Amino acid sequence: MITSRKKVVLVEDSPIALEILQQLLKSSPEVDLVGTARDGVEGLEVISRTQPDVVCTDLFMENMDGLELTQRVMAESPRPILVISNFVGKKDVENIFRLLQAGALDVFPKPITGSPTDYAKVRDELITKIRILASMKVDANPQKLSAAIESSTSSSFLGTNPQVTNIASSVQVIAIGASTSSLQTIQKILKQLPQNFSLPIICTLHISGGSLPELVNWLRCECHLKVKIAELGETPTPRTVYFAPENSHLELDVQGKFTYVRATVTEKYCPSITVMFKSLAKYYGRAIAAVLLSGLGSDGAEGLQAISQAGGITIAQHETGGGLFGMVKQANSLNAVQHMLGIEEITPFLLQIVSS
Repeated sequence: MITSRKKVVLVEDSPIALEILQQLLKSSPEVDLVGTARDGVEGLEVISRTQPDVVCTDLFMENMDGLELTQRVMAESPRPILVISNFVGKKDVENIFRLLQAGALDVFPKPITGSPTDYAKVRDELITKIRILASMKVDANPQKLSAAIESSTSSSFLGTNPQVTNIASSVQVIAIGASTSSLQTIQKILKQLPQNFSLPIICTLHISGGSLPELVNWLRCECHLKVKIAELGETPTPRTVYFAPENSHLELDVQGKFTYVRATVTEKYCPSITVMFKSLAKYYGRAIAAVLLSGLGSDGAEGLQAISQAGGITIAQHETGGGLFGMVKQANSLNAVQHMLGIEEITPFLLQIVSS
């Protein structure tokens, strides 16, 4: 049952694309298209007047483009922004990261006309993204996250539970699973970790092919830790963030060294968060803390369950709107989530684990 429709403003300068997107949005009972604009200047006025839950904008427009619009919105009246463009595909990595740095939460390729089946698929994907983004908290003031970290000892995330504190004191590795929509969240989490963070961090991310090297380079400039793609035969070391390679699952062998495993033809995700989580659970047992961020699909849920059953600490991203979607919803249905935390709470929690 739909309890509330998500208010959306659409900023698009192409009449054809505007018509297609309007049809997609208006065909859903979950969305209320409250305004449209032809460029960023007009978009700012419409956004101010309608106060939407989500802004969908094109990238390249006259007068004010989507990048400047994103910067202005995040500075003046922050809210979730989805960039819908022909220039956010696999070959447009630089555009994507510039938009994410400006505050956009996700990108979506501009739809084209096609068969009714294709139309329905695009509509469902777009509406799902809007629903998830509408539930996400955005903040123009990064100092709030820093303040949350500084007050983490008084908040005592772990101190209220001696059993969890004892487990935290033995944690040897942090694992993170995420989708493309969580790139900004990963950046926020890693940026707040100090250079002397004493645990390795191992990540699996769903990302467009060919984009991972650019992501790693971006994060290197954004955080204090070393960031790299995990190398075959390498042993995880502290103060380093490792990412699974694009075309293989990332696992650990019996000696605790990285190994690559090719996906089978029946596997939907490669690299797979669940495959990585299960491998780390097998090697580290209770000495692991895992974070599953919001994203589409179900990958990561069974892996988080394996870590919980092994005695490790499991964390999932909680959205402000109260709804659970995709990977986090699946993990929660398996009773795999021990701690449901908002974005601003995850980094303080990880720091508390280290200090324990």
